[in-house]
Amino acid sequence: MSESRVQRPRRFLVCEPRHFAVQYAINPWMHPDKPVDVDLAQEQWQTLIRAYRAHGHTVESVEPVPGLPDMVFAANAACVVGGRVFGSLFHAPERRPESLHYDTWFKTAGYDVYRPESVTEGEGDLVWTGRYVLAGTGFRTTREAHREAQEFLGHPVIGLTLVDPYFYHLDTALFVLDEDNICYYPEAFSAGSREVLRRLYPDAVLATREDAMAFGLNSVSDGSNVFIAPRAEALAERLAGHGYVPVPVDLSEFHKAGGGIKCCTQEIR
Repeated sequence: MSESRVQRPRRFLVCEPRHFAVQYAINPWMHPDKPVDVDLAQEQWQTLIRAYRAHGHTVESVEPVPGLPDMVFAANAACVVGGRVFGSLFHAPERRPESLHYDTWFKTAGYDVYRPESVTEGEGDLVWTGRYVLAGTGFRTTREAHREAQEFLGHPVIGLTLVDPYFYHLDTALFVLDEDNICYYPEAFSAGSREVLRRLYPDAVLATREDAMAFGLNSVSDGSNVFIAPRAEALAERLAGHGYVPVPVDLSEFHKAGGGIKCCTQEIR
């Protein structure tokens, strides 16, 4: 039986894919020999921004920087909770310069920005649920960064171990539906982490590997609407059955870099 869901207005930070490309390989999705259609990427990204605004959300932008092709993936730049900005220290040297530009944007906007000492990749691996932070590790963000995040943000941080390299960030394997529930792909996690998720979210919406490989878990929910990859059709139907409204947005050009809707979207809380 479907349920009525409550939409909450969001504030998003994004970065135009003006310089988007796949110039190196730092995850299994990336193949520099396969060209990226930058015009198509721009068109898809603009469609996402229009969808957010059409649903009442605020969207702000960071200026893209030449030579930083992955800067479009704004979610990796920070985790923002209660106006506190826990910044990033990327695992890959190619991406580390991105942090400076995002930090500058937040500082100019009046935020206190914490520069972590340990490798951490923002909302890629630090997911705010409304009560605590679910924190991924295994491929990028370290457990030391989890401890740093808890000290700075002042909220409990629950570590989860990722085991499948195709789901190298937590936001490729899990997303928050609302303050009470999540959606995730169980096999992306270690046995102990699966048990933790079962205990925390016994009524979670579960995804299949097919859903996850279609970037269905790299979605953004406002509590009612779920902005989701069109190819994740089965997951969209499952979400609709739980009372959520799927909003398909095709970001397939960004899948070539291992990213999707959520990767392109930093939420400012």
